[in-house]
Amino acid sequence: MSPDPEIPEIRIDKFLWAVRLYKTRSLASDECRKGRISINNIPVKPSRVVTVNEIITVRKPPVTFTFRVIKPIENRVSAKLAAGFIEDLTPEEERMKLEIKHSVFPAFRQKGLGRPTKKERRNLDRFIDDLEST
Repeated sequence: MSPDPEIPEIRIDKFLWAVRLYKTRSLASDECRKGRISINNIPVKPSRVVTVNEIITVRKPPVTFTFRVIKPIENRVSAKLAAGFIEDLTPEEERMKLEIKHSVFPAFRQKGLGRPTKKERRNLDRFIDDLEST
């Protein structure tokens, strides 16, 4: 039971879903089980309770996002309202990794050229694996 009756006890998987970091609660739970979610640099289980001012680290390769909990919520809210419950602390270097990843893909395949050949697909898979491992 939380010390403040105004602040509910919310599971981390439900919180990540409610603030729209994951599309479904089961995806958030799976990521917790894989060890990609940590609170204050400690990997957590999906049942871990979130409290105010905790630092949540979310790894979505190749980027590691960092957030601070402003207020835990249980019900999913719109994207505009979600910003009021979580503060983004992600460093600019991490954001650049995401921009680089998105800017690289159109160079491989122009729109309208159809499906990639087997060789092109293998090359693309190798490239993506190299990006995620760095």
